Amino acid sequence: MAHNPRRVSALREFLKSEASGGIVLMAVAVLAILVANSPFAGAYFTALHVYVFGLSIQHWINDALMAVFFLLVGLEIKREFLDGQLSTWSRRILPGIAALGGMVVPALVYVAVTWNSPELLRGWAIPAATDIAFALGVLAILGSRVPASLKIFLTALAILDDLGAILIIALFYSGDLALVMLGAAALCVIALIALNRIGVTALMPYLAIGALLWFFVLKSGIHATLAGVVLALTIPLGPHPKKTRAETSPLHRLEHALHPWVAFAIIPIFGFANAGVSFVELSLNSLLAPLPLGIALGLLLGKQIGVLAFSEIAIRLNLADVPANATRLQCYGVALLCGIGFTMSLFIGALAFPDKSNLNDATKIGVLAGSVMSALAGWLVLRFAPREQPQSRAASSM
Repeated sequence: MAHNPRRVSALREFLKSEASGGIVLMAVAVLAILVANSPFAGAYFTALHVYVFGLSIQHWINDALMAVFFLLVGLEIKREFLDGQLSTWSRRILPGIAALGGMVVPALVYVAVTWNSPELLRGWAIPAATDIAFALGVLAILGSRVPASLKIFLTALAILDDLGAILIIALFYSGDLALVMLGAAALCVIALIALNRIGVTALMPYLAIGALLWFFVLKSGIHATLAGVVLALTIPLGPHPKKTRAETSPLHRLEHALHPWVAFAIIPIFGFANAGVSFVELSLNSLLAPLPLGIALGLLLGKQIGVLAFSEIAIRLNLADVPANATRLQCYGVALLCGIGFTMSLFIGALAFPDKSNLNDATKIGVLAGSVMSALAGWLVLRFAPREQPQSRAASSM
């Protein structure tokens, strides 16, 4: 019991940093759109394609900086499963089932809209992602109007959603494999596991081998960002996670060191580099084209339907309980916020349609439209939803 205050404090710190980062991300996304539609647009798009040490600036951002983002995501997933809000099956069930619905239904909506355009089907996973920073940023604006249980539910759902996105990237968005480089990457993984098994707690050996792992994965045909996830899973949390002080655990130390850099530098840089889209030739027909329409509807409708329907099934089968002190309308508002795809949706879109500028622009339009509508709808519902009174707690469903 002595460790509970520290875990609650760590969770609050996590929510605070993610929420603040989400607000910064909103501002950066708006700035990117303004620049892309200003006299500086030419310089903006040209700079992204300048090559440095064999990779374009955009590739350095999407393949290298985002590997650090995925490293942090992997650390958060490992910590939550071993020593956090997802450490028991009872805590995993509701956000896990909701996350599954929030990935399956948007993908089905997208496929239904783009069915007659086979070249677009590769983007089926674009609306399946939830942007935790953006969503928590909206909740931060709402303050105490949203019960803490729903913030924790949304965080857990988004973390599991990230896990699903990682698996999708690994399985469906990898290219032709270079076996020699893949073998070298495997040796790096073996070395990392060995460090973990022999009890090495210094971070530098892990990070040094992790840098080599990133290079070999980059050259292997598997997307380089997955190296960050693999590295994260080998960072030790301690022999007894629940008895390890946060300041002495290698995982906690690295996670806390990375959080501000990822929230306030890496993700905003990614957002600025990837959210910029020109509206010069934008028309109603282009908005209603299958690709942006499928993404927007997948995020706005598919996410809320999937999260709500699968949550309802879990609750009615007595597999999980409704989040404490939350009304059905508040739960619906959070389901709407799950439709904010942004960072991960843009990332998957870049993987789905590499080097196809017309499809990349259409992807950005769909992601921005679906995410903005989901954010506004979720904010309005949560802003005006009546709060639950203690004597009238919801008992059976979302």
